Amino acid sequence: MIALYIALGLLALLIAVLVIRAAAFKPKTGPAVCSEEEVFDKDVTISRLQSLIRCKTVSYRDPALEDDGEFRKLLDLLPTLYPEVFKVCEYTEFPDRGLLFRWKGKGDGDPAVLMAHYDVVPVNEEGWDKPAFDAIIEDGVLWGRGSLDTKVTFNGVLSAAEHLIEKGFTPEKDIYFAFSGGEEVNGKGAVNIVNYFKEQGITPEMVVDEGGAVVEKVFPGVKAPCGLIGIAEKGMMDVCYTAKSKGGHASAPKPGSPIVRLSKACLKVEAHPFKRHITAPVAQMFDTLGRHSSFVFRLVFSNMWLFSGLIDSLLCKKSGGEINALMRTTVAFTQAKGSDATNVIPPKATMVSNMRLNPADTMDSALEYLKKTVKDDNLEIEIIHGMNPSRISRTDCVGYDRVASAVASTWRGSVVSPYLMMQCSDSRHWGVISDKVYRFSAMDLTAEERATIHGNNERIRLDCANRAVEFYIRLMKLC
Repeated sequence: MIALYIALGLLALLIAVLVIRAAAFKPKTGPAVCSEEEVFDKDVTISRLQSLIRCKTVSYRDPALEDDGEFRKLLDLLPTLYPEVFKVCEYTEFPDRGLLFRWKGKGDGDPAVLMAHYDVVPVNEEGWDKPAFDAIIEDGVLWGRGSLDTKVTFNGVLSAAEHLIEKGFTPEKDIYFAFSGGEEVNGKGAVNIVNYFKEQGITPEMVVDEGGAVVEKVFPGVKAPCGLIGIAEKGMMDVCYTAKSKGGHASAPKPGSPIVRLSKACLKVEAHPFKRHITAPVAQMFDTLGRHSSFVFRLVFSNMWLFSGLIDSLLCKKSGGEINALMRTTVAFTQAKGSDATNVIPPKATMVSNMRLNPADTMDSALEYLKKTVKDDNLEIEIIHGMNPSRISRTDCVGYDRVASAVASTWRGSVVSPYLMMQCSDSRHWGVISDKVYRFSAMDLTAEERATIHGNNERIRLDCANRAVEFYIRLMKLC
C-alpha cells in the first residue's frame, strides 16, 4: 500500500510539473513591427511580372532542349522594366546565367544579398486550364509558369528597388541582387556568384532566398498564420538499387527473382525509418510555434523531454507528412524498372529512391544505413547524385531580425518562426561564406496554391504578388 501511495504521489508530482511548464510556455516577444503603410504602383509591378512570365525561360538538364533566345529575351527586357535600377546599380552577367546587381550604400560594412531564380520547370500544356506563358489575369489571379517559383520574388526584389530609387532612397550599406537562370537544374550561375564573393573577400550580413512562406494550418494547435523562415535545408540524394539474375522464361520462375528482392528491400526500408533527430531548426520551430498552440499541444511541446517519442510514434511514423519530414531523413521510392517483356524474368531490375537528408545525417551515413537495413549483399545500392544538408544559420543576429521584422510588418498577426526547409535551393551554396542565410518566399499561400508549384495551373493572387514587393521594400529599408 505504501508503494502505491508513493507511486500516486510521484504521478501527481509529474502531472503538476507538466502543467506548470505548459502554463509558463507562453509566446516570446515577437519581431519589431512597422505600422507605416508602403504605397507603390501595384498595377505596374503586376505588368512587369506578366512580362517576365511571357518569357519561356524553361531549363532542362539537357541544355540542347533549352531556348537561349527566351532567356536572352528576358535579360533584354530588364532595363526597360526596371530603368532606375539599371541607372544606379552595377550590373554583371556571370557564366551559366548568373546575374548580379550591386546597389552601393552610403557606407562600408557587410552587405545584404537578395536572391531569386528566373528559370522555370517544363510545362505539360494539356494539363493547364489557361496557357502557361500568356500571363492571363482573371478574377484577381495571374496565371503562368513561374508566377510562384520564382519570378514573383525576382520581380519583387527589382520592383522594390525601382520604387525606392525613384523615391531617392539609398541603403546604409551595399545591397546585392543575385539571380540565377539555372536553379531548377542545379546550374552553376549561383556558384559562380558565390565564388566571386569569396575572391573579393565579401561576407554578407544576410542572404535571403526562396524557402518558407506565410502559411496556415501547418502546425498542431496554431490558428494564426505562420511566417516560416528557413534557417537550413535538408540534403538530397537519389539512390539506385539493382538486383540481377540469369533471367529466364516466366513460365517456370525460381524464388527470389530481381523484382521480389527489390520489393523486400523496399518494404524493409519503409518498415525501419531513419532515426529521428530534433535538430536546431526544428527545436527552434517547436519552441516558437508550440508557445502559440492550444493548451494540450503546449503541454506536449513544453515537455519534449517526455513526449518526443510519443509525437514520433503517433504523428510521424504512422502518418508521415511534414512533421515526420522535419524530424528525420525520409525515403520516397519513385522509380522502378524490370523486364521489357511481360513473360521474361529480368536479368536486371532497378528501383530508385529520392531521399531528403536530416541535418544530422550525411550522404555516406544514409547509404550505410540503407545497406544495413536491407541486409542483402547481392543487391547493389549506390548513390546516383546528391548533396549533403546545408549549414545551419544563426537566428541571434541582425540579419535574421531584419527578415523577421519585414515578415511581421508585411503580414501582421502572423507568427514568425525559424524552420527546416525540405526542398533544395541555390542558397545552400552561400553556406561556405556565411551562417546568415535565410529562406523565405515572400508570399502567403494556401495549400492548394502551394500544390501548383512545379505542377499544373501555377498561379498567384495579385494581392499576394504585390505583398512580395512590399516585403522587399521593408527589408531594403532595414539594410
